Amino acid sequence: AVSENRRRGLSGRDREEPGALAEVIDATSLGWGTRVKGFIACFALGCVFSVLGSCLLWVPRKGLILFAAFYTLGNIASIGSTLFLMGPMKQLKKMFEPTRLIATIVMLLCLILTLCSAFWWRKEGLALLFCILQFFALAWYSISFIPFARDAVKKCVSVCLS
Repeated sequence: AVSENRRRGLSGRDREEPGALAEVIDATSLGWGTRVKGFIACFALGCVFSVLGSCLLWVPRKGLILFAAFYTLGNIASIGSTLFLMGPMKQLKKMFEPTRLIATIVMLLCLILTLCSAFWWRKEGLALLFCILQFFALAWYSISFIPFARDAVKKCVSVCLS
């Protein structure tokens, strides 16, 4: 009880406040500032990799392979950045909840297939296809964390297609 009171006092929480922020603060042993810095650094690295991959797309003969590799590494780093905020176990539990299980599997499969297409199979067109699928899978996975966002996207797509 003493260490919990001390932790609440140091984190600026003087009384029990159940909520998302309290869960995030208690999720890891890292301090809040350290977790935010880790998140920003990892997310920034992911953005740099994705932009670098886009720039390398125009390199003759190897451009598409480099794009696929750096774009995928960028997405992995960006996804990994949220580990700093939630903690690894909570992140994995949320990823494999029934509401986002299919999105998680498709996203991870697309990440792996992009790298396989680029490095082992050496099929540039397939790597590009998996990059495109990776984009949509990651977008669908990401919006699963926003309440009712998937329903809104489905409705927008159905309105646009009708």
